[in-house]
Amino acid sequence: MKLAVQVYSVRDHINDSETLLKALEEIKKIGYDGVEFAGYFGTDAATIKAKLDEVGLVCVGSHMGLDDFKEDKLADTVEFANTLGTKAIGVGGAPHSTMEEAVNTGDVLGAAEKYAMDKYGIKVYYHNHCEEFKPLENGLLPIDVIGDRCSLEIDTYWSFHAGEDNYKLLTEKKDNIVLLHVKDGIDGKPMALGEGNNDLATVVKAAKDIGMEWLIVENDDPVPTGFEDIARSIKYIKGII
Repeated sequence: MKLAVQVYSVRDHINDSETLLKALEEIKKIGYDGVEFAGYFGTDAATIKAKLDEVGLVCVGSHMGLDDFKEDKLADTVEFANTLGTKAIGVGGAPHSTMEEAVNTGDVLGAAEKYAMDKYGIKVYYHNHCEEFKPLENGLLPIDVIGDRCSLEIDTYWSFHAGEDNYKLLTEKKDNIVLLHVKDGIDGKPMALGEGNNDLATVVKAAKDIGMEWLIVENDDPVPTGFEDIARSIKYIKGII
């Protein structure tokens, strides 16, 4: 398996296009082979792709807003992703607290996925937090309602914090999972890998068993800086994969 990092983890180092490109250089120096974006800071796709190629990184995914996958913006969203060379794009979250919201989110992403797959073979995914594992008014889980309509990126700390058995979750949904976040934490507070109580060894075993190519490291609340945090995380994860 190869290791990528969600660029949101180093957001404290980025405030414009120039610092985004410099962050990519530092991410590679730390030892990662891929990135998942969370915004482009006004940088065009060709410029980002040139920097990725220069430093030797792969774009494995990107988080955008649900509106970016609606009909009026979808073509531009997919063209941007194709220029980056990624085969998966998605949202870091979207409305899901009622059945109507979950269905709508899934339908928007599902329609976008059909378009993106037909055009370039790009999958469109939904990334979970904890609340997607709380039953809706009809007893169904938002993660299942949405996942019936589009691909999934499972954040394995939020699923763990929600009380899910990650091995069971990942193996049961293996055919619908395109990417995984490896994340750690305690009591809902994200931490660097190995510094929380998530069973990361089980996550790694499940990832291997379902044939995941990439593991994506993420920390929503890096300490003391994003670069230092993801450096600790990669050291830990390399020791258990």
